[in-house]
Amino acid sequence: MIIELNPVSRYSRGASRRLALLAASAAVLALPLAAFQTPAVAAAEAPDASLNAAAVDAYVYGYPLVTMELTRRNFTNVVKNDGKNAPMGVFVNIPKYPAADDHRVTAPNADTLYSTAWIDVGKEPYILHVPDEHGRYYLMPMLSGWTDVFADPGKRTTGTAAADFAIVGPGWKGTLPAGIKTVYNSPTSIVWVLGRTYSDGTPADYAEVNAIQAQYSLTPLSAWGKPYTPPDGAVNPAWTSTASVRDQVGAMDGATYFTLLAQLMKANPPAAVDAPMVATLARIGLVPGQDFDPAKLSPAQAAAIAAAAKPATASIMGMLAEVKPVNGWFIPAGAGVYGTNYRLRALVTAIGLGANRPQDAIYPIAQVDGDGKPFDAANPYVVHFAAGQLPPVNGFWSITMYDPDYFFVPNPLNRYTVSARNDLKKNPDGSVDLYLQANSPGADKESNWLPTPASGKFIPMMRLYWPKETPPSILDGSWQPPAIQKAAP
Repeated sequence: MIIELNPVSRYSRGASRRLALLAASAAVLALPLAAFQTPAVAAAEAPDASLNAAAVDAYVYGYPLVTMELTRRNFTNVVKNDGKNAPMGVFVNIPKYPAADDHRVTAPNADTLYSTAWIDVGKEPYILHVPDEHGRYYLMPMLSGWTDVFADPGKRTTGTAAADFAIVGPGWKGTLPAGIKTVYNSPTSIVWVLGRTYSDGTPADYAEVNAIQAQYSLTPLSAWGKPYTPPDGAVNPAWTSTASVRDQVGAMDGATYFTLLAQLMKANPPAAVDAPMVATLARIGLVPGQDFDPAKLSPAQAAAIAAAAKPATASIMGMLAEVKPVNGWFIPAGAGVYGTNYRLRALVTAIGLGANRPQDAIYPIAQVDGDGKPFDAANPYVVHFAAGQLPPVNGFWSITMYDPDYFFVPNPLNRYTVSARNDLKKNPDGSVDLYLQANSPGADKESNWLPTPASGKFIPMMRLYWPKETPPSILDGSWQPPAIQKAAP
């Protein structure tokens, strides 16, 4: 079955201007606007336990926006495109699957080649150009600063012909060129275009995809139709770090975390549906659109903020353990568009930043084997697909192997996924067995082998790109991923 999540709709377009949002919050709670402009006074009398809970909720709520900002810094803190990073407004085209030691983004994939760019549409729109893909699967999801996928042009939604798409920021009013037929409205100024183009991983196919990637472009509206060279970026030495983004966020103290969150909410305001959460933020001294000043907090507020990170992180990651798995798989339905399901949004940010909408991709994650026991790389495992029961997709599917931190597992084959492109061998009855183990299952079975770590725990993640919407389908639960069973040594 599919896990049912909060079906709240996407951010409303342009309705979350800062003062209007504060007024809406006050209306919802039947409080005057002044109560939100002087949060320290209102919160000073609240019980400490209540303030602690508010700080934890606020931390979970802000986690995606803070993580997105640090990710943006990691990708754009360069003068020119160096093949891995690029200034704002410039595509970085990854020519091959990510290396095993690339820990900038959790749960990377080895099915598509990334073309990623960050833009600021707060001042003016950008035009995204994609070339003719000649039928090849591609997807150009656009993420808001809060990680919601507000648009997903690609083979499923817009076809594979050459096209130009306008990306418009909140509150923008103007005229677009006559040839621009598709307009996407971003609810935030910051937008992450996280493009993916399918590749089978062979040198010949890499070359074909690289030629397509070279034609992806982003142009500010003021430069559309004119010769345009993106400006150089500027390097901020304080942003340089070798730690993963998740570790960088985790290393922040409470005051630093909430100060950054307040700064980011000026250009990336909460949505209208977040009004109750805005009231919670106010109780700990944080008002969207205003600076956060730790010096003005009451002792109880300061203590709650200082203690928020640990229980908030436990709450985020604990969501996986709260839901009964399906044959050992956690199926996070509802990724990509979260509404007010803040814990799910934070969880996906922590373990799979950049996840797509369910119609574009579903990401089942295996936490335990068929007997409900955690995986142990000392054991061999097998996942058995009955004849005709491989994952039902219109695009493609794969199973990726991750370590406990959701990064690739190094192995002699440099194989991080197993999928139909491995020329899987079938059993006599047409079924397919995939082998998840540290050592080769034998030359005759190696095409079906997904290497695990040599020891310790591991996490398999299945990807179903463009899952079928009619039965059998993972979207309605009429197809379920089979359990991963412990095999005989």
